[in-house]
Amino acid sequence: NGIASSVSLPITAKIRSGTSTCGAATPTGPGVAQVSSVADGDTIDVSLNGHTERVRLLGIDTPETVDPRKPVGCFGPEASHETKSLLPPGTWVRLERDVELRDRYGRLLAYVTRLPDELSVNQHLLEQGFADTLRLGPNKAYLADFAAARNRANAGSVGAWGACPNPFE
Repeated sequence: NGIASSVSLPITAKIRSGTSTCGAATPTGPGVAQVSSVADGDTIDVSLNGHTERVRLLGIDTPETVDPRKPVGCFGPEASHETKSLLPPGTWVRLERDVELRDRYGRLLAYVTRLPDELSVNQHLLEQGFADTLRLGPNKAYLADFAAARNRANAGSVGAWGACPNPFE
């Protein structure tokens, strides 16, 4: 399936690099994909193994911005903007799976690490108050780390925690 397993490839693992025809380093390895677009704060589209895949970031939930059945959530546009600034089209990422591969909508479920700086996008969004924790099914590889990041942001009134009366409700 092309997605790195959480058992064999931790979020802090280093990648191998190959060389493209233009001489620039191109990341290679399990789960390496290239961002094609950002749908909202916690959903991106990537090119993976020659196919476009919609990816739902595991362990986090950002306020709603695109669901026509729901109002735009407080700090939702800011969360979406942050994800877009972290992952502009063409950005290389590593996708790391957990127990479940896909959600009920068919989206890949993954922890997303930006390459080459190894930034955990999921954790960054929590630390900066753009997201709350969300456990999807049995997926819990970074549950404790994510909860700690969320709690620090909440305690410091960072992002939505300081800007919204009832963030993430």
